[in-house]
This record gives sequence, C-alpha cells and structure tokens, in this order.
Amino acid sequence: MPDALAALRGLGLSIGEGCGHSFWGLRFVSQGYEVSTKFPAGPGLGLRRTALHAKMIEQAEQAGVNLWWKAPVTAISLRSVRVNGKNVSTRYVIGADGMRSRVRRWFGLDRSRGGPVRFAFRAHYRISPWSDAVELYWGRRGQAYVTPVSQQEVCVVLTSRQPNLRHDAIGIEFPELAQRLQGAEKEMQRGEITVTRSFPRVYSEHVALVGDASGTVDPITGEGLCLSFQQAKVLAEALVAGDLRRYQKAHKQLARKPALMGRLLLLLDQHPAMRRYALRALASHPALFARLVAMHIGADPSAKGDPAHASRAWAIPIVRRVASRTSGPCD
Repeated sequence: MPDALAALRGLGLSIGEGCGHSFWGLRFVSQGYEVSTKFPAGPGLGLRRTALHAKMIEQAEQAGVNLWWKAPVTAISLRSVRVNGKNVSTRYVIGADGMRSRVRRWFGLDRSRGGPVRFAFRAHYRISPWSDAVELYWGRRGQAYVTPVSQQEVCVVLTSRQPNLRHDAIGIEFPELAQRLQGAEKEMQRGEITVTRSFPRVYSEHVALVGDASGTVDPITGEGLCLSFQQAKVLAEALVAGDLRRYQKAHKQLARKPALMGRLLLLLDQHPAMRRYALRALASHPALFARLVAMHIGADPSAKGDPAHASRAWAIPIVRRVASRTSGPCD
C-alpha cells in the first residue's frame, strides 16, 4: 500500500515499478454493489514477496549487516546467543521471527490478547490485470482480494474463518471474480493461518519484538507489512536512545489504526446484512469511502493527531446507520 512504500523509503529503500505493478486505488465488490476510490497521494505497488526480500537483503548488506543463513540458534540469553555452536555477544536481542516467535516465548512475552482465527490461501494467476486497483470481493463465507503483480499476473488471496475455502470455490463464492479468471493458468496455492493478536509488552530489558512476532493484524487490512516497517524505524530510534520504553509506547500507537480497521472489516464479514447496507451507503457516498481509505493509509491531512480517533469519528455513523436498519446480529 502507499503508506508501506513511504515507510520503506523512511528506511532508505525505494522500490520502482520495474519490480512489480503499480495500483492506484481500492475497490470493494459485494452482492451487486461496488465502490472504489483512488489513493490521494500516489500509487501502491504489487510485487512478489521474493522480489521484496531481494531488495531488503541488498539494502541490509549495503548497510553493513552480516546475514547468516541456515544458522541454528540453540541457546539465548540477555547478553549472548549461541549460533552455529558459537557464542555471540549481544547488546540487544531482537525477535523478528514471525507469528510463532520463539524469542517471544523464551523471554516470557507470550501472553496475548487474541482475535479470530482465519485461514488464507494464495495463488498467482497468469492473466493481465483488468483493473488499476486492488479489488476486495466479499462472499458469503469470506473475502478474495486481487493484487496486480506484473503485466501478466495477478495474486489472489482467499481469507475465511473456514479452513476448506480454497480456490476451487471461487466460482461459487465470487462469480464476478471467476468470470475474470476464466481460462487463466494458476500456480499451486499456498495456505496459512492468520490470527489477530496483540501483546501487553513487546520488550523486556534488552529484548524487543518486531513485526509479526510483536502482534498481528488480519490481512484484510492490507497493513501488515507497513506496520512492520514502521515498527522497525521506531525500534531503531529507541535502540539509539537506549530506551526500549519509547518503543513500547510507539508500538502501541502504531497498532491502533490498523487494529480498528480490522475490527470494522471483520464485523462486516460476520454480518451479511450489515455488510450489504454498509456497501450500499458507501456506494451512495463515494467521497466518504475515499476519506476512510485516505485516513487508513495516513494520507488525509485533516486527520491530524490520533488517526484512529478520526477513523472512528467517520466510521461510527455508518455503523449506527446500518445497525438501525438491520436486526438480529446487529443489535
């Protein structure tokens, strides 16, 4: 997303369109309704994760980082790590080891506040992108989001609370998308569990967690990578200052906006009637959808101060209006 590219530039890494495919907006499609908007401050970029990794590795090596691949860690303490059978002295230990972080568990930071468990299945399709936007299709049992990654390829991710919603269900769940993909060659799909989680503490003495090790947001927000890049910058600043409490405070603030948006979108996932009315309301007021997207990616100049508070101020009237016109689960 555009805010993730901005966060990468803040880390000294610029990625050009030659590595992927630009997209200029966001489009929601559900039950005959659709609403779309352009990003207010430049495009996002769709690219394969391997291309992103290659650029990040190159930047790290230029910065003087020594990368030890396939180097097992067999013991760890506050002042040393045993790697490849040798003790390496440390000033800090940073756990950037993903959602199932061992560093988090080893240092007693594993007490979490968890959200819903969902399942994601990704596949690439050999077909020219038909849109200059990331598209999010809402189905009866989940969502499909489509990102262009080259002139001849799109990435399709299905997310659902049901582990059996695979790509062979696209024709039933997302007929509009199935029409678009008809005849396209598909790569083997890959799957992963997604969990929305937060942790009361992301540091302990000389240990800090970053990225998915420090908490996760649902992929429906599109903000997972951006959040990791933003965390990396404030963590580096805290390390220079020698004060990880600064990182704890900044980490909490960074997570508020994507966590709020995730809760709102998953609320629409749970309640079809609410989703139908919300999409209808946004389709009738596209400027409101544009404003919400701009605040979500931090590009709304009027949303100064706490962007999560500004998002609530705009989102709550929609939810109230929708709830007043529905019954049952929305009460």
